[in-house]
Amino acid sequence: MTGKLYGLGLGPGDPELITLKAHRILSAAPIIAYPAPDTGPSFARQIAAAYLSFHQVEVPIVVPMRVERFPAQEIYDEAAETLSRHLDAGLDVAVLCEGDPFFYGSFMYLFERLSDRYETEIVPGVSSMMAAAAALGRPLAARNDVLSVVPGPLDDETLRSRIEAAGAVAIIKVGRHFHRIRALIEAMGLTACAGYVERVSLPEQRVLPLSAVAADVAPYFSMILIYKGGEGWNASLAAATARHNGMNP
Repeated sequence: MTGKLYGLGLGPGDPELITLKAHRILSAAPIIAYPAPDTGPSFARQIAAAYLSFHQVEVPIVVPMRVERFPAQEIYDEAAETLSRHLDAGLDVAVLCEGDPFFYGSFMYLFERLSDRYETEIVPGVSSMMAAAAALGRPLAARNDVLSVVPGPLDDETLRSRIEAAGAVAIIKVGRHFHRIRALIEAMGLTACAGYVERVSLPEQRVLPLSAVAADVAPYFSMILIYKGGEGWNASLAAATARHNGMNP
């Protein structure tokens, strides 16, 4: 009998947003794997830290945090081989995933290498996009609005076309592209429709109208939500932002 592979969505950062199912599995699994940068702690492990115990074997999957490309295939090949040894020994393996495993998650690369050989279960998690809308106090989309999820590293022409085609937009992976993206949104006349959220659900969370963000850079864990649909939510953007930051509108 081989072990079972789990991809556990842990949510955007607040440990209380871990689902009951993910909590049950990560508390019981003998092998806990998680992505980790080559410098600094693993964010996924930080989310789950309070629920881990000393008898569990931890397997960091070290992924370099670099602008330039790195041999990602080799890293996931090696990680899959390491996890397969535990699975072949009959031990269940839980891979911790920030947000949701199948929403831009690195777990998908382990899934494609291991799921055809081992029983695998995906436990969905609260995505940062949903958490950002909740923090902003403004729905993502309604009725027949088309919602587009757009990665910030895309070029300006592609970003513009995606934003123009949608009624609501979530721009993710903003980070070092923030200045360029904000300039594009301003040029499109959509600044008043845009909300900015960084480090959502964490103690250092910031929620602001895009127009109120003073810096020209943003952390990796930041997002811009734009609403262009037919509902009247934009009129209350400033008030909702103030309310969620504990200030008077």
